[in-house]
Amino acid sequence: MSDYGLGRIGLWTFDLDMQPMSLAQEAAQRIEAMGFGTVWVPEAVGREPFASCSLLLSATKTLKMATGIANIHARTAHTMQAGWRTITEAFPDRFILGLGVSHQPMVEGAHKTTYNKPYSTMVEYLDRMDEGLFFGAAPSTQPQRVLAALGPKMLKLSAERTLGAHPYFTPVEHTEVARKELGVGPLLAPEVAVVFETDPSIAREIARKYMTTYLRLPNYTNNLKRMGWTEEDIAGPTDALVDAICAWGTTDQIVARIKAHLDAGADHVCVQVLTANPKVLPFDTWQELSDATKGLQS
Repeated sequence: MSDYGLGRIGLWTFDLDMQPMSLAQEAAQRIEAMGFGTVWVPEAVGREPFASCSLLLSATKTLKMATGIANIHARTAHTMQAGWRTITEAFPDRFILGLGVSHQPMVEGAHKTTYNKPYSTMVEYLDRMDEGLFFGAAPSTQPQRVLAALGPKMLKLSAERTLGAHPYFTPVEHTEVARKELGVGPLLAPEVAVVFETDPSIAREIARKYMTTYLRLPNYTNNLKRMGWTEEDIAGPTDALVDAICAWGTTDQIVARIKAHLDAGADHVCVQVLTANPKVLPFDTWQELSDATKGLQS
């Protein structure tokens, strides 16, 4: 398996979006110094990710940035491929474009466009990206992209048309299923949410607050149902579902969950550290995570 230069362990965070950019750039420098190879950032209700990634890349030397994910309904395929090539030319081998179809409430509510046939829409979008004209300075390295993928069809498409897949909000069992669908070779980079808290009630409260948003979205709930979780599990969510989605406990317990994803077939795990106050950057916890996962990097 190959991590395509991302490193085995990366960070997934929205926290940088909530800081003034000057402080976010300083944070990126500290994250780079901790030894993380890649930081994944979302696109939803925060910063525009191409601009944000460019600014964070400009403040660092080796850190890679990845979008998890850039919404295909937020910009035309022509504009997406132009931005992708622009950042890759400026920062060779340091940018991964994660693409996704997003979710109906965001697409129809925020972007005022139609959410329909996500698989076919993605196929057509990739075709238009690949056919797009670009007369700017060409990148010296091949632009790289992945797909946000949960179900079998999108996973197979990610293997056929991109580096691989970036599943989000999934338990370890999904990583095993995804690897089987992808086969050997394509990148598998799941997101994993973790809470560094040993008190079950506090840890699960933080986890449930995080999960509430995603359990309103059919793409995620349908994926959980495919894996055997019930309406009752999702409505709670039950402790069992909370514990499957969010690793919590001691550092060793959290590292064990990350290792379980790697053992199940992940090449790179994007770790999202959840805290009670996401406006305060968890530098100490990120450092603890980096130190504790050094043994998983090889």
